[in-house]
Amino acid sequence: MLKPIITLVLALVLFASAGKTDTPDAKVEWVTIEEAQALIQEEPRMIFVNVYTDWCGWCRRMKNETYTHPVIAEYLNENFYAVDLNAEQEDNIEFRGVEFENENLGERRPAHSFAIALLQGQMSYPSIAFFDENMDLLTAIPGFRPPANLEAVLAFFNEGAYKESPDLETFINQFEGTISE
Repeated sequence: MLKPIITLVLALVLFASAGKTDTPDAKVEWVTIEEAQALIQEEPRMIFVNVYTDWCGWCRRMKNETYTHPVIAEYLNENFYAVDLNAEQEDNIEFRGVEFENENLGERRPAHSFAIALLQGQMSYPSIAFFDENMDLLTAIPGFRPPANLEAVLAFFNEGAYKESPDLETFINQFEGTISE
């Protein structure tokens, strides 16, 4: 009688741990855009901005699945200043000497003026934006990105491929990264 119970308990433990790894989720070292501006003066890097809202389900999925992937977290931490920007935040933002504020407080889905500027009025969440080492906005890209796709996007900008060809989709399709789908 004891042997079937032990077998059942072991089977349940093994089943519960199936698909899990021994390593915890990786962490992106998020900074504010103001902190990124200060850091870039000491060590020039590109700036990566995750634009999200609290109510966006795809934003939560990207935070929980994409940004916790060890390859993505490590790549962002080593090559970019990663900024996590709530597009509806109340706090003012100072960027390159300009004060941005949320002029839409009290409205439904009150977009911050900095998020509006980054996304050029195309308010789609989640979106990601890239700045070069001079803090010039390169582009904003809308939509959820799974880890393998985001790895290719990060490489496109970090490796400078965007300077030679603006065709991101072709780069993504030809990219051989370390993350398998």
